[in-house]
Amino acid sequence: MKRHTSALLFFILFVFTSFALAQTPVGTPPPLPVEDDEVITVESRLVVVPVSVTDGNGQPVKGLGAENFRVRENNRNQEIAEVSAAEKIPLEIALLFDVSASTDAMFKFEQETAAKFLQDVMRPIDRATIFTIGERPILIQNRNVAVRSMQTIMSIKPTKQFTAFYDTVTAAAQYLKQNASPKSRKVIIAITDGEDTNSDSVRRGFAQLYASLSKQLETNGSGAISSQEYRNLLVRKRESVKVQAQRDTLKSLQNADTVFYAINPAGSSYKLNKISIFGQNNLDKFATETGGTAFLPKFLPIDLKNDYENSANLRKNTQTLERIFSQLANELQAQYLVQYYSDGEYPSGRFIKLGVDVNLNLPQGVKVRARQGYFVKKQ
Repeated sequence: MKRHTSALLFFILFVFTSFALAQTPVGTPPPLPVEDDEVITVESRLVVVPVSVTDGNGQPVKGLGAENFRVRENNRNQEIAEVSAAEKIPLEIALLFDVSASTDAMFKFEQETAAKFLQDVMRPIDRATIFTIGERPILIQNRNVAVRSMQTIMSIKPTKQFTAFYDTVTAAAQYLKQNASPKSRKVIIAITDGEDTNSDSVRRGFAQLYASLSKQLETNGSGAISSQEYRNLLVRKRESVKVQAQRDTLKSLQNADTVFYAINPAGSSYKLNKISIFGQNNLDKFATETGGTAFLPKFLPIDLKNDYENSANLRKNTQTLERIFSQLANELQAQYLVQYYSDGEYPSGRFIKLGVDVNLNLPQGVKVRARQGYFVKKQ
């Protein structure tokens, strides 16, 4: 009886073991139990860094690869995944034309030179989008080829409108983000003095400011603050509204992986008042933070009483603008897309500082321009 019982137990054990082995792939050990709080998930984010490298003469430095670049994220070296050169990547240009009264003296030759620039720099794979900067952003041409873009530029008419500069830059950045390929080089070129008098955020901010100050005066009495103190407070508050609008616009550029370039037709006259100075500050900040350049040419007056002088100055101004567009074309030809995967654990919306350089023994005068950082996006 014991022998039959042992045989039965052996048979049951054999069947159970065979069934278990049938459920587990051969050579694969059963998984070890893992506590839930021991599981760590690391999500890598692809970060795209447009970088331009030019030599001392402003000419593009070509032929660089991943081994030639070094990227630091919050002072930590990152492993570069890919580097793409300009000649292999489509170029997406958003050209922003200021049509307000502040720029109309130079308008015609700006149009002609900008049109020629697109003809020279754009290839069949490249596209241009055109906005006007007026009392509101107006998209006058969706992504199109060089010939069509040149025609559109020459059809633009100057106006006497207010200027929604921040809104137009934001609209252009969002357009490129939504419509351009992630693998393209996205560039905004703004021909403007950078002044803003009509963007939504600025108008709302000013309205809230005046309402707040009026309520404060009603509560405390008009004698609680002098006229001079009131004016000083108003100036400071207005500046804070514009600074916040500037920050929001810069964030939209960063989130779109877009490089900002600007040409200020006002030239040295931008120093005439605080509004003009802040306008140039907008252009400088957007360009520096995204890896672009803000050009401030020294244009000569073309509204003199002497027609001969006007004609001579116009020729010189045209030559100056042609040199600027030539330099801009060189920078675009020197642009690389450096990409890496960041595994840093940062909260959404955090600004991450970047540092980019080229680890080559390059001659003196070489310039490396790259975005200064990025905002962490939701995964």
